[in-house]
Amino acid sequence: MFEARHTMDAPTAMSGDGTSEGGNNTSEIGSGWFAPDREPEAQTYTPSLSHYAHLPQSDQPPSLDAVLVRRTMAGIADVADQVTSYFYALLFVRHPHLRPLFPAAMDAQRDRLLKALLTAAEHIDNTPVLVDYLQNLGRGHRKYGTRPEHYPAVGECLIGALSKYAPGVWDAETEAAWVRTYTRISQVMIDAAAADELRAPAWWFAEIVSHDLRTRDVAVVTVRPDQPYPFVAGQYTSVETPWWPRIWRHYSFASAPRSDGLLSFHVKALPAGWVSGALVHRARPGDIIRLGPPTGSMTVDHTTDRGLLCLGGGTGIAPIKALVEDVAEHGAQRSVDVFYGARTDHDLYDLDTMLRLQQSHPWLSVRAVVDRKPHRLPDAVREYGGPWHEYDAYLSGPPGMIRSGVDTLRSIGIPSERIRHDSVEELVLAQ
Repeated sequence: MFEARHTMDAPTAMSGDGTSEGGNNTSEIGSGWFAPDREPEAQTYTPSLSHYAHLPQSDQPPSLDAVLVRRTMAGIADVADQVTSYFYALLFVRHPHLRPLFPAAMDAQRDRLLKALLTAAEHIDNTPVLVDYLQNLGRGHRKYGTRPEHYPAVGECLIGALSKYAPGVWDAETEAAWVRTYTRISQVMIDAAAADELRAPAWWFAEIVSHDLRTRDVAVVTVRPDQPYPFVAGQYTSVETPWWPRIWRHYSFASAPRSDGLLSFHVKALPAGWVSGALVHRARPGDIIRLGPPTGSMTVDHTTDRGLLCLGGGTGIAPIKALVEDVAEHGAQRSVDVFYGARTDHDLYDLDTMLRLQQSHPWLSVRAVVDRKPHRLPDAVREYGGPWHEYDAYLSGPPGMIRSGVDTLRSIGIPSERIRHDSVEELVLAQ
């Protein structure tokens, strides 16, 4: 019933030791099916639901499958934890060979599947959103060792969990709708992974070449990949350390592509951050980490000469710096206004770097905003004034700053389609 076809050779990515793999401001989460792994302190630009807010919605009534799938999700809303726990129990009991694809600790894993299913259910009739979302997940799952033959087992156990906990709405028609929906989901992911295998490895090894501790809990980590690593400023990657196998976390690139091929990340260690804590307090030059493929859509549109309005809170300044460098390398004299926010002066760990960039580029303005309230940074943008409605906007930082920032930018006339930012939904989920 759950035969996922594939049109290309199956990906056979394995981890460095020959085994299959599983993996702002929150606890850490491991890998999982249909789950975009997020490091709590990551400054990333995964295409979020808000990223697609400007896309035209269908004027047609929802399909029958969409109605049935959404009805199921509503029916299990009060028992979501039980559904996901039962799903993983079924999966590991019926298919124990899949257990190594997941991290040893599953405590924080429970919400990931439901989050992805809710996203798929919400956009089941919006093909551009759904396909883009699933293609990103399919490509990203290559580093876990996910293969086409794994998908039927996941579908079987998903149907088993849903049917058990949604008896009031579950019937043959609903099950058929879920089979069709899951088949569609899995096929998009399988095809995306197979296509990606033809052009890129599942991961890159990278040696740490410098480790600059800027504050007691923030480090700038620079690595040298073992082979060319193509990316665009504003994108991000996933990182696995040798100390936490199968735990992957996302970090934005802190510079535009460099001629020497080196990559830098800004990492803030949090009490519950396994990967972040290791990268800040344990990693040293010579250590080897692994990188997933680059992804993310928060990049500069070089077909326009509109100015850039950039808000970076805390370590969210990392991708903002990369965007500034990208504009400089393209030689365009377009205005770039950066508002760099932090709770204290000490937390403005990269201000000197940004001010040096300002001295080198007359089109760049950098303003520091120090306040313990996350909404203060967007307020500073409003108070400063400027023809912001003519700009493209970029935001990176804590969820509270992102939310208030988006509201502020919309209120001063910047269209939603020209506002790029972290995925607030996933940042909140990771807490």
